[in-house]
Parts: sequence; structure tokens; C-alpha cells
Amino acid sequence: MDTTVDLEKTKTLECSSSVQNSNDPILVTWSSPTDSSNPLNWPTSHKWFITIFLSCGGLVCLMSSTMLATAVTTIAQDLHVSQASANMSLSIFVLAFAFGTPVLAPLAEVFGRRKVWLACGVWYVGWSVGCGFAESNGFLLAARWFAGLGSSAEYVLTSPILADIWRPEQRGLSFAIATFLPLLGPALGPLIAGLVTESIGYRWNFWILAIFDALLILGAFFFLPETYGQLLLHRKARKLAKTTGRVHYTEYDIHSLPPTTRLQKSMMRPFLMMLQDRIIQIMALLLAFNYGTLYLVLTSCASIWTESYLGSVSQSGLHYLAMVIGYTAHLKAKHQGRSAPEYRIPLMLPGIILIPAGLLWFGWAAEKHAPWPVVDAGALIFAIGIILSTQAMQQYLIEAYREHVGSAAAASQFLRNIFAFAFPIFAPALFSSLGYGWGNTTIALVFLVLAVPGPFVLWKFGAQLRASAGAVV
Repeated sequence: MDTTVDLEKTKTLECSSSVQNSNDPILVTWSSPTDSSNPLNWPTSHKWFITIFLSCGGLVCLMSSTMLATAVTTIAQDLHVSQASANMSLSIFVLAFAFGTPVLAPLAEVFGRRKVWLACGVWYVGWSVGCGFAESNGFLLAARWFAGLGSSAEYVLTSPILADIWRPEQRGLSFAIATFLPLLGPALGPLIAGLVTESIGYRWNFWILAIFDALLILGAFFFLPETYGQLLLHRKARKLAKTTGRVHYTEYDIHSLPPTTRLQKSMMRPFLMMLQDRIIQIMALLLAFNYGTLYLVLTSCASIWTESYLGSVSQSGLHYLAMVIGYTAHLKAKHQGRSAPEYRIPLMLPGIILIPAGLLWFGWAAEKHAPWPVVDAGALIFAIGIILSTQAMQQYLIEAYREHVGSAAAASQFLRNIFAFAFPIFAPALFSSLGYGWGNTTIALVFLVLAVPGPFVLWKFGAQLRASAGAVV
């Protein structure tokens, strides 16, 4: 009798356990290491299409930021404002990046890369078209600001999407190519704008880029899928829950929170990283001086050729080819995949040395009215330094902040965009009082003092600083 009772109790417990287990939440992951729905496992040809596509979007963004460098004099005359006021129409576009990226990057982590990229692209096209119809400097400044907000998404989302689809050992070459075209933008923008301004008018600079970006948006609508793995898994869990009636979840619990809570957590992340993460602070300072000096050279280059060398606007634009050649030279180097963020640091050093070297060469050659090839050689050296150091820094961030690349990119770029906005504003006064030689020497010395220690600090203490910053993200 006792044996029969024990058997009945066992069956009852097993049945109860079975019912309980059937109601337990189910963890959703990729079905296997080769799951084709995981963006990391997508066909290589598809990954390269996305990579080139993104680079074209970034090209539009950075071309838009500098295309007025050779047209500011024409704009000043047409809108009856001072040269300094016209310069604002160039730099305010970059200032908008500083306020757009800390918001748009977290939004992409909540709603997906694709939706934010498309929405912001449409926003950029609309305001860029409006820039071409501006009849006052005030409207032009406002339209450029709003266009910059939209365009910033096309640039800040490149790194997160690349991190979504490429494995660490594949990111070297893919990242170099993806960022190559965008980094041509600051040099190609003034070059093309100089030709357009003298032939069909400066307003077509806005419309041509708007048309090009509209074509990219149309292509993205059909061919750019969502790449954010966390969000794809969340959608998979939600679909399974609806189909089976059982609770499914992922290890990324943020996507199961209410929308307002998700937005609050995501929106706060870039600002917390800026305030608390030492890695982000160091990288932000390095990127800030990189971009500040880049935009200083880009805006001063046009005036050197039109004022000191008495060239035309279109001729001044052709000298930006020196920077294009400098960027291209970098692609001849091999890019090998690396998995540790610190392995990117040695690549920063050559660039950080070449930037001030190029500034000194460029500035003193222009000061002494050397033949134009000598001046352009300095710009070429400077450009090589910019692309070497910038790519190494951005790849470091991808490796160090794998799960929150968008927020890390936004946090590190805030100060960069502020510097890119401010440097062109004080550039005319700097060169007017010190000349191109001592003006560029001053910038080069400040750059050396502030930028050189950064890579050594990251090399020695980077891993320790990243470990202590884990709670921030």
C-alpha cells in the first residue's frame, strides 16, 4: 500500500513540475552559431553592399558639412552679409551634429538602425532643398542647422551598423573602406562646390546633394535591412510569444521595458558615458582636435588660394585634391583584423605625428608663398595623419563598446563637433593676426601637447579604465 501511495505522489509531482516548466519564460537566442538571421552570418556580398551603401551616406553628410568653404564669399555677396556671418552657414551644420548624435544614436538602439537612418535622411533632404531657396542669412542658418541634425544620423550610425554585421577579425578592411568615402567628403565638398558655384550657382550645391541623398534613401527603403542583433532577437521573441502563447525573452532585457523607460535609459547613456567614462573622455578630446584642425585647414585653404595666390573659386577647389590624394594613400596599407581594442592604439601614433607636421609644412609654405605643389604637399601629409588617427580611434571604440557602439560614438563625437564648429569661426582672426605660418604653428603645438599623451594613457590603462566603466553602460 505504501509503495502504491509513493508512486502516486511521484506521478503527481512530475505532472505538476511539467505544468510549471511549460509556463516558464523561454530564453531566445540565435538558433546556432551559423544562424542565417544573425547579421554576423549574412553573405559577405550582402555585407559589402551595406558597407558601400553606408559609406555613400556618410559621404553626403561630410560633403554637406564643408561644401560651402569655397562659396562663402559668394553667399556673403548674394545675401548681403559679412564674411564672418557667411562662415556661420558652413560651421553651423557641424554644430548640429553635436546635438543630433547624442539623441539619434540612442534612438537607433531602441527603434532600430534602419528606421532612424531613413527618417533622418528624409529630414535632411527636405531642409537641404530649403537651403537652396534661402533669401536671407537667418533662414539659411536655420535650414543648415536642421539639415545637419538629419544628416548626423547617416554618419553616426555607420560604426554601429558595421559592428552589427562584421566580426572583429573582419572589421579592419571593411571599416577602412566604409570610412574612406566619408572622409573624402570634407575635401571633395569644397572641390565640387567651387566648380558648381562658378558654373550654375551656389544654390545648386544644396540641391545636388539632396538629389543624391534622396536616391540613397530610395535604395535604403528596399535594400537596407535592420542590422541591430539585440532588436532582431527581441522581435523574434515577441513573434514566438504571439505564436505559442508562452513568454519568450532575450538576454537584453531593455527591449522588454515600456517605451518611455527604454528611451530614458538609452537617451541617458551617451551623456553618462561623456561624464563618467574616462575612455570616452580621452577619445573625445583626441577626436575633437582632429576634427577641429581638419575644419580649420579646410576653411582656410580656400582663402589662401583666392586671396594670397589670387586664384578663382573653382581653382581654389582643385587644391583640395591634395587631401583626397592623402586619404587615398592610406588605403594602400594592409588592414588585419584584431580583437583587442589596444591593438588599434599603435595606428593612432603615426597620424598624431603627421597632423602637426602637415600643419607646419602647409602653414609656412603658404606664408612664404611657395609654389602651389609645395603648399599642397603639406595638405597631403596633414590628410594622411587625419585619416590614420581618426580610423584607429573609431575602430577602438567599436572594439571597446561592442554592445553600445552607437552611444559610444555619439558620446565621443559631441566635443569633436563643437571643435569643428568653433575652429573655423576663430580661424580668420587667428591668421589675420599671426599669419598662416605662426597661426598653424600655434595650432600644431597645442595639438601636440594635448593629443600625444592620449594613446600612451590608453595603451597602459585602457583595459583597466574599460573595466571600471562597465556600470555606466
